Amino acid sequence: MPMPHLLRLTRDQEIRLDRLAERCALSRTELLERLVAEGLTALETELMIEGAGLRRAERSIDQLLRESGLGA
Repeated sequence: MPMPHLLRLTRDQEIRLDRLAERCALSRTELLERLVAEGLTALETELMIEGAGLRRAERSIDQLLRESGLGA
């Protein structure tokens, strides 16, 4: 069952998303799905690391994207 559209992005995020989708030759939907999948995997991995705790998991998605090379 598909999720309802609940995502609200700022104007800056919309612009960044459009630019990144264009550069990657992906649709916005494909890009968002990939970002969510990779973000979930990164957070799951991080939480499994002994001693990671919630403090590390609370990093913003922007920080995670920058660290992965996907963010601006």
